[in-house]
Amino acid sequence: MILLIIRMKVLPEKRMELSQTIASLILAIRTEKGCERCDFCQSMEDENELCLLGEWDTQENLKGHLESEHFRVLRGALNLVKEPYGMTFHTVFSPGGNGGDPGGAHRQGP
Repeated sequence: MILLIIRMKVLPEKRMELSQTIASLILAIRTEKGCERCDFCQSMEDENELCLLGEWDTQENLKGHLESEHFRVLRGALNLVKEPYGMTFHTVFSPGGNGGDPGGAHRQGP
């Protein structure tokens, strides 16, 4: 399994707009091939810190998502963030699963 974590800090006056855009994409992303989970979260300490969490079954399906129209819309919406957003990939090893790199992590910026 591959985890995709996108962390963002948004301007207070843009938080609602960005949140609505992401919320409108969640259901469509969840139906993409290989998406096992997609959640949109807000920090308990700072309401302007948001996080999009995705779980993908294979690198191939994650790559398809990163090339999808949904992801293009999301990247466009990320123009509303206050600071550069962070995008992190983690490969998770499951002893009974299909293998993978235990705990591998890769970071990518804008």
